[in-house]
Amino acid sequence: MKTVNDFNFENKKALIRVDFNVPLNDNFEVTDDNRIQSAKSTIIKILEDGGSCVLMSHLGRPQGVEDTYSLRYLVDSITDIIGVQVNYVDDCVGEKAEKAVAELEMGEILLLENLRFYDEETAGDVQFAEKLSKLGDIYVNDAFGTAHRAHASTSVIAQFFPENKCFGLLLAKEIESIDKVLNNSEKPVTAILGGSKVSSKITIINNIIDKVDNIIIGGGMAFTFIKALGGSVGNSLVEEDKLQLALDILKQAKEKNTEIYLPTDVVVADNFSNEANTQVVNINEIPDGWMGLDVGLKTNEKFAEVLKNSKTILWNGPLGVFEMEKFANGTIQLGNAVVEATENGAFSLVGGGDSVSAVKQFGFADKVSYVSTGGGAMLESLEGKKLPGIDAILS
Repeated sequence: MKTVNDFNFENKKALIRVDFNVPLNDNFEVTDDNRIQSAKSTIIKILEDGGSCVLMSHLGRPQGVEDTYSLRYLVDSITDIIGVQVNYVDDCVGEKAEKAVAELEMGEILLLENLRFYDEETAGDVQFAEKLSKLGDIYVNDAFGTAHRAHASTSVIAQFFPENKCFGLLLAKEIESIDKVLNNSEKPVTAILGGSKVSSKITIINNIIDKVDNIIIGGGMAFTFIKALGGSVGNSLVEEDKLQLALDILKQAKEKNTEIYLPTDVVVADNFSNEANTQVVNINEIPDGWMGLDVGLKTNEKFAEVLKNSKTILWNGPLGVFEMEKFANGTIQLGNAVVEATENGAFSLVGGGDSVSAVKQFGFADKVSYVSTGGGAMLESLEGKKLPGIDAILS
């Protein structure tokens, strides 16, 4: 696996696919700069070699050219984070972009305009990829968040750099972290799978069930398992058409000696609201008219015990509706247990939109081993799928 550490960028222009698809407020200010921070080490390495950086990214889902999605709004944030003034050009291919690249001095950074202002980007158009390829000497993919897309800038472009393509340090770290969990993990390995639906996690479960020792199931998907086992779940979220699937998963786990841990007690509410009345009941005895929105104390203690004895931890999905303060405790206590296990030497990988939001919200991000920057890409990796953006560099 070639990374930027395998190249000397002296007098070279690195064309870097970054993932700067970051949230902006009404004043076009970046509200979460994590993705820009994550690209810093790759950019600095190239500049310190004596090279220059041409950055290309998308932002949002524009319909053609829309100023709201212009990357010019990111220039100040990137400049502040990297510590080098960033130049900007209001196109990403063609004469204007090529002129800006030609004038770029070594040690400088150029930010191209939003790739998705051109439909050819998401279409994976070869001619568009070829135009992009004229803007650098070495192609670097450092955008894990889009590695599962076969877009012009993420996979198609690599063919124009047969010998001069590599991974950035962020993307390399993502690949290594997922590989560490799935293929080179120290046992016992525990996967925490939360979220609302079994159906959205079934492919992951099928791919990891014989690679892990324990699977902790929380969130709304737990109620489908409980109902399948004959429990009463009141008004809790259930996928009625997945009851047999839940039983099949439990049977498969037993055959593979993989322990599945379901919640035993649950915080229930009489409506989906932070102001709802609540009580704690056994998860298989939820009264009619009540719904489970978080796990209870006994469940948290049991899950913490499992994590305490784990050497590798994958966390994908929260245990409850953590966005509401009343139902956040289960996810917070789980986070504390993951952090404690990490402090005691376990490797912990957190990935997937909601769990990443949770670890950031509750201050766990710097206390786990690695927080993935890619939601969809992370999920597809865990499902065992090949990612086009990664394959293009390896082939």
